[in-house]
Amino acid sequence: MDADRRRLFRRRPWQTPALLGCSGLLLAGCASMPDSGEVRPVQASQGADSQVRVFGVPPRDGAQPAQIVDGFMEAMASDDPQLATARKYLTKRASKAWKPGAGVTVLAAAPGRQPERSIDKESVGARFKLTGKQVAGVDERRAYQPQAGAGDYEEHLQLVKDGKEWRIDALPDGLVLAESDFQRIFQPVNKYYFAADKLVADPVYVRQRQDPESRMDPMTQTVKALLEGPTKWLAPVVTSSFPTGSGLKPGTTTLTYGGQNVLKVPLNDKASNVAQTQCTRMATQLLFTMADLTSSRVDRVELLRSDDSPLCDVDEALAEVTAHQGSRRADHQYFVDSEHRLVRMQARRDSESKPAAAEPVAGPLTSAGLQLSTVAVAHDEKRAAAVPLDRRSLYVASLTTDGPLGKPVLTSAARQLSAPSWDGRGDLWVADRDPAKPVLWRLPGGTGKPQAVDVAGLAGGRVEAIRVSADGVRIALLVSSKDGRKTLQTGRVERRGSGSAATVSVRELRPAAPRMADVTAMSWASRGRLLVVGRESGGLLQVRYMHADGSATTSGNLPGATGVTAIAASEDERLPVVAHSEEDGIVWLPPGAQWKTVVEDGAAPVYPG
Repeated sequence: MDADRRRLFRRRPWQTPALLGCSGLLLAGCASMPDSGEVRPVQASQGADSQVRVFGVPPRDGAQPAQIVDGFMEAMASDDPQLATARKYLTKRASKAWKPGAGVTVLAAAPGRQPERSIDKESVGARFKLTGKQVAGVDERRAYQPQAGAGDYEEHLQLVKDGKEWRIDALPDGLVLAESDFQRIFQPVNKYYFAADKLVADPVYVRQRQDPESRMDPMTQTVKALLEGPTKWLAPVVTSSFPTGSGLKPGTTTLTYGGQNVLKVPLNDKASNVAQTQCTRMATQLLFTMADLTSSRVDRVELLRSDDSPLCDVDEALAEVTAHQGSRRADHQYFVDSEHRLVRMQARRDSESKPAAAEPVAGPLTSAGLQLSTVAVAHDEKRAAAVPLDRRSLYVASLTTDGPLGKPVLTSAARQLSAPSWDGRGDLWVADRDPAKPVLWRLPGGTGKPQAVDVAGLAGGRVEAIRVSADGVRIALLVSSKDGRKTLQTGRVERRGSGSAATVSVRELRPAAPRMADVTAMSWASRGRLLVVGRESGGLLQVRYMHADGSATTSGNLPGATGVTAIAASEDERLPVVAHSEEDGIVWLPPGAQWKTVVEDGAAPVYPG
């Protein structure tokens, strides 16, 4: 297999293998149970390292209601199988009824608790109110749902005397965790589904160790989540190749990973009799999902029937062809030079190499002498869309043949056109930021009649900048509010009908960088992530990756670049990030290196898209 194919399935440099051996041998860096000394509970909000296993402490005899509540909250954030210690704080009835898998409430810190009734020897019950600031939630389908600002959380626990001891008898379903505990216990993974013939990343969260209810390891949890179908937010625009009702073979809690990097996945009867083409697409979804998850290399996925006979298998080469991944590789990087021309550089995948010399693109954009402000290059790199310095007109021109420039495909009376963006279907998008009548436009095929796109949920905000994902099902919107702040939102792109007659709308906007008080630039990156430039309230400028669901990635912040005003990333992770810096001009950041200056004067860097 060639190097280009291997890049999609190699181990990610920031992934860390799960903790090995802590349950048996005492290893450096592992938590263990001492055989002497005082036993003390671990505070759930202390932000333990992700490799430390935390176990709750059972209730002691004669514990008072406040101690029962505290002990339960700490045990809920533990690594106990089946949350056995947490259940010891509940009555038998409550333990049977409690559904910890119903979701997760993520708070900024451990919840506070307030007694709502006086507690004395005559009491037959006690009620406590749990309070905190909610930053996110995870639903029953494992989907992360951030909040733009921390909201008030309030729930109640009802305690009763169970014999001689206080126990919790009524409580909300799901888990309530401080953010530090959530990050210790759960890890983000991408499931993959099809939109037309392109794979779309669907981020979810699974437990980093065995799930206390299903007893499944992280890999099996992820496969189960994939088979259950896409998250609610993404479901209207993607499809799964697995038949309805598909699941793992009953009783499966771990998957066989062969010595030749082959993952075997036994399926139930619902998925045991599918055509070869459909099965190949099913296995492709699994292989891409495993490439994002595992620390060990998975070269091939083999699907098994319920009787363990082979159903089909795919390797990396076949999976890439099935998912049409080859069409997403950029050959060039583009920007506007000091003479306001569109220029390009050969894409370099060697972090040690110097940037290639920039040269003007071929075609009418150069020969016509048009002075450009912003540009977008189609994914096939055969056409470009450009907005001149006056920001009044939008042109589309060939990058392969010369000829007349032609008339603009769109004009703005207010001279307020944003930078355009191409989706993977060949449609062109641009925002007219006219204060009197802001409009998001879509041009089918790049040159079709402009169609106004309805954006639900703007709430008086105005779209300042856009980037459509390569798969065409998500759009990132930089939205300015009435107070002048700019926030980043992602929306779902819904299509009704086909061809030029299709109607397109953007639905269910959600915050993509909820911690940033002001966002200045963004770009789609690999595996459905966003690269965002902005600052938290009162903080310094940051350049960091975010998952499309608004949660932070483990790769964290990029090294600082002063005065970044525009940024571009590629779906090929070996290609450098390219940015415009007010102080340094066009700069790039190769993987594992530091920022390097490409040219000292230039603007509007882009990759195809």
